[in-house]
Amino acid sequence: MERRVIQVGLLGFGTVGRGVAEIVSRHQNELEHQVGGPISIKSALVKDLQKERGEWNERIQLTADPADVIEDPEIDIIIEVMGGIEETKLLLEKALSHKKHIVTANKDLMAEYGSSLLQQAAEHGCDVYYEASVAGGIPILRTITEGLAADRITKMMGIVNGTTNYILTKMSKEKLAYTDVLKEAQRLGFAESDPTADVEGLDAARKMAILATLGFSAPVQLADVAVKGISGISGVDLEFCEQLGYTMKLIGIAQRDEGRLEVSVEPTLLPSSHPLANVQNEYNAVFVHGEAVGETMFYGPGAGSLPTATAVVSDLVSITKNVKRKVNGFAQHLPLYPATLKTEEEMQSQFFIRLHVEDRTGTFARVTSLFANHDVSFEKLIQLPLENKMLAEVVIITHLTSRAVYKQLINELETMDVIERVASSYRVEGGNA
Repeated sequence: MERRVIQVGLLGFGTVGRGVAEIVSRHQNELEHQVGGPISIKSALVKDLQKERGEWNERIQLTADPADVIEDPEIDIIIEVMGGIEETKLLLEKALSHKKHIVTANKDLMAEYGSSLLQQAAEHGCDVYYEASVAGGIPILRTITEGLAADRITKMMGIVNGTTNYILTKMSKEKLAYTDVLKEAQRLGFAESDPTADVEGLDAARKMAILATLGFSAPVQLADVAVKGISGISGVDLEFCEQLGYTMKLIGIAQRDEGRLEVSVEPTLLPSSHPLANVQNEYNAVFVHGEAVGETMFYGPGAGSLPTATAVVSDLVSITKNVKRKVNGFAQHLPLYPATLKTEEEMQSQFFIRLHVEDRTGTFARVTSLFANHDVSFEKLIQLPLENKMLAEVVIITHLTSRAVYKQLINELETMDVIERVASSYRVEGGNA
């Protein structure tokens, strides 16, 4: 392989961008050994040229003009770590038109426009790699596209958002209220000042759309992902989960059965013995089930500047090897099949349902009769009186039923005169279906 210097341009020079520069600088000997030549970061796009950045002000050309990076004929590879969607998409499309290869950590962009960017990259003979867009330092995308390339993936299930996992861990282990833990997470930097994308499941949904697109070779869009966040979870819910032998996690699930897909992100009860139930704090983990290999699990830090930067630099190495071998443009994983989604009648699961009911004779018989009419049986059940009220709390874990039947049940329960309210309901995964 030729030993010319591979020149890199950065779009964005925040914590991840500086992490990338640090790794490239510190690991230059190892990187050069892997790719057969030196790698150099030539320039970086920044918002504020006056900001002091220490040694990097001297070693990297800083610019506020994207054209200085994108249109520089000496730059081979663009690393995008600036975030954003629409404006960033336009910049990357322009970079591809200038025959620049791209590494991005931008899950929002790839969930919305990934298929389009990959198609354009193939047309221009360029590479687009995006390992860091899902699960930070865990090499899950490379595992799917390379390590399990010979298998047929049928299910991916995991914790892909560190903020919500941190919040649920603290609520469960330390019996703290949601609002208190969220404030602590914001203070520690695990949660943004506006945490909506994390706590309402949108961040995880984008990652699951990317995983499903790659794992099933089908163009899964963000709108195809059913989403429910964690902001409505109470300490009472978590106490009942523990009492019944379960742990609550925000779980992303992508499943394929006979060519039909189901992709969701929602609070889910897992048996406390399940490996995902023991993934704590800000860590991520993903289960992948293949027809040949069976179950494999990938675990590690889901965020942070250096774990994310490590995934970015790994992609940089892959593209650099392709440049040296002159084989760029052949590694795009374009969808092979249509994204045919399951109907709600085809989606099967167990469910946790918590009710406040009138504490009088005949109430429970009416509730059980409703479930029986829908052919839904109980796996577990708890009934307790509520203090200072003529009410009882009933907690049910159903056997397997369809999501369509579950929704109908919830609607009918909410209209029954003997039920004050449906306090909460969640999916249950990994139980005795």
